[in-house]
Amino acid sequence: MTTSDVFKAYDIRGTYPDQIDESLARAIGSAFATFTGAPHIVMARDMRPSGTTMCAAFSEGARAVGTKVTDLGLASTDFLYFAAGYLDLPGAMFTASHNPAQYNGIKLCREGAKPVGTDTGLREIEALTNEFLATPASGPLAAADERNLMGEWVTHVHSFINPGALRPLKVVADTANGMGGFVAPKVFDGLPCDLEIMYPELDGTFPNHPADPIQPENLRDLQARVLEVGADIGLAFDGDADRVFLIDEKAQPISGSITTAMVADAMLRRNPGATILHNLICSKSVAEVIHEGGGTAVRTRVGHSFIKQVMAETGAIFGGEHSGHYYFKGNYRADSGIITAMIVLELMSESNVPLSELVKPYQRYVASGEINTEVPNPAATVDALATRVAEPGVDADRLDGLTVDHGTWWYNVRPSNTEPLLRLNVEAPTEEECAQRVQEVLTIIEEVK
Repeated sequence: MTTSDVFKAYDIRGTYPDQIDESLARAIGSAFATFTGAPHIVMARDMRPSGTTMCAAFSEGARAVGTKVTDLGLASTDFLYFAAGYLDLPGAMFTASHNPAQYNGIKLCREGAKPVGTDTGLREIEALTNEFLATPASGPLAAADERNLMGEWVTHVHSFINPGALRPLKVVADTANGMGGFVAPKVFDGLPCDLEIMYPELDGTFPNHPADPIQPENLRDLQARVLEVGADIGLAFDGDADRVFLIDEKAQPISGSITTAMVADAMLRRNPGATILHNLICSKSVAEVIHEGGGTAVRTRVGHSFIKQVMAETGAIFGGEHSGHYYFKGNYRADSGIITAMIVLELMSESNVPLSELVKPYQRYVASGEINTEVPNPAATVDALATRVAEPGVDADRLDGLTVDHGTWWYNVRPSNTEPLLRLNVEAPTEEECAQRVQEVLTIIEEVK
């Protein structure tokens, strides 16, 4: 077992127990507590079976270097970020997000939910982890306790909307046996919406379908149910419920880019002239909508730690990712699927039009969706591709992977930070051209990989 296998660009993740186990979790607990220097940290976990023993080991490691640990128990990742902001304490969330059942991992943040990633401490924590693996901390254990912040979290989520403005909308949420089934009922309690949850049982083996809503096949059950019950909207959460994807009343998926544009437009109406972030695989429509609304659009790398850092640097009020992560300054710059869902429900209530009509102004281009290709060396393949496509007059950059903009169409290719995959996103004016361009790029990838 080596730490280089599990320390990624913005979190820690690997297969349990061969890549990540209790001994590693204990060393990470000691390393994280030492790195932050905080006398007190908070932690939480999702529903994966290994989470209980991993959390216990992490807590022991942190307490062995004199740091008190408060256990929030089962939680969504955005709930943990809220707790780190609300309590102004460093936090650790045990989750592997959308990854299959054999995975587990840890998302770390500093006090106030400040990000921890490659450039903001994760490399230092990895180095300390290796030291504690070699020589485990053996001091007297500091205190440990448990705390329930669910009431405070629900109040916080509701603060982003006017609950009294909501109409009695029919909502179906597919939580895929993940943490959405734990938090959504509590957030919706007392609201006029009629909420139905699919697969609410917390089960980290994901018996119904993977908790990865960016994959179209994982939306099919929700799409069918929306039509069956005549729902106004469908919500698809990932495993740790920090991401959400929308399904309209016609069972059509709404991309993360379109949701970003729609929420950005709403945020600019409330905060004229504000700065809003979008990652580099978002549709061009996002930057267009921000500019049309009088805001400043800032393009970022993919990944929560990068976006949160840029939000702090620019004072941005909102940021969105094509992958379904949406970040709010008022949420300690952290992402939240349930806050985004609340804002969309408020927009639907105010406009009094179906979601399919509400999103039309933002649907300007055709996107391929994320296409994953297994390659022996993703980073080397991106380098080879950059050399292959370099030509005068073509706008290309390496902000994150390789983005090539041909004017009327563009694409981005980047290595996954958590899996041995190359991720391709293409956008073009029409379905026909988008499909054609996807094949062009995939052909080149096959030739250079």
